[in-house]
Amino acid sequence: MPTRYPLAVLVSGSGTNLQAILDATESPAYPAEVVVVISDRDGILAQERARSAGVATEVVAWSEHRERTLFTKAVCEAAVTHGAETLVLAGFMRILGSEAVERFPHRIVNIHPSLLPAFPGTIRAVDEALEHGVKVTGVTVHFVNEAVDQGPIISQEAIAIEPGDDAASLHARIQQVEHRLYPEAIAALAEGRLVVRGNHVDWRGR
Repeated sequence: MPTRYPLAVLVSGSGTNLQAILDATESPAYPAEVVVVISDRDGILAQERARSAGVATEVVAWSEHRERTLFTKAVCEAAVTHGAETLVLAGFMRILGSEAVERFPHRIVNIHPSLLPAFPGTIRAVDEALEHGVKVTGVTVHFVNEAVDQGPIISQEAIAIEPGDDAASLHARIQQVEHRLYPEAIAALAEGRLVVRGNHVDWRGR
């Protein structure tokens, strides 16, 4: 059986998107596999999810590095050591420096709980959508570049904000979409079906 495309998944918390990716990789037909889960701190649920799936884990603690450049280098080295070819940010709460983009060009992906470019660069995107009274929000999967939440958009899906929604109910519906959209986008990347042209991403065969 051919080796599947190797991913490093970067996490900081509970790891629900990590779990969705791990669940997708259980299918022999899925074109990618998680070879390592890298966290910026110890003792989080995402690590337990990885271990339960038999996936290696690494901790690159933010507290042990003096600044972003050193932290980024350590993250990249941990990924490369395990043979990863792509970095998948799944609730990762640290901003990587330019070295990551240089070492993994168009091979770092992130998911954000809004329709970018709306509500970028914040962990409060769901709350801000409600505070601004928008009628539609959504999910965006995008490549990472050196500007936060401004890389080429791979896929998006809109989610209507319903009367009576609060942050918890809206976030729950957003997560349902995330857990489907992210594995789909990662599979397309693994299969070489994503073509980046400037700030646009074309899907071959779609």
